[in-house]
Amino acid sequence: MFNRGVHHVSLNVTDATESIRFYVDVLGLSVRDDRPDFPFDGAWLQAGDQQIHLLEVDEFVPPDGQHFALGVDDIDAAVAHLAAHGVEVSDPKRVDDVCRQAFFHDPTGNLIELNQPL
Repeated sequence: MFNRGVHHVSLNVTDATESIRFYVDVLGLSVRDDRPDFPFDGAWLQAGDQQIHLLEVDEFVPPDGQHFALGVDDIDAAVAHLAAHGVEVSDPKRVDDVCRQAFFHDPTGNLIELNQPL
């Protein structure tokens, strides 16, 4: 019944314009043009087969530890790309025989994982 996968993840951000720039210009996601005219700023972004919905919420404080993961083919290249854009990102760590992962924050402070399956 619920096996079609994740359709979208919704993220609260404190500055929609800055966040859209980050997710598009730094992470390479694209803005969808089918977002309804909601009474708050934000954007619907395409991330592979899934979507990320950004919702501007004043004074939002991201919860500790809560995150989502972006799948990557080459985590070292992804980390270098982020660093070249001034993003502070952790060194990749191996998790048993499952994956390599690294972590960084978006402009609001939402935690994002990079995940390269082994």
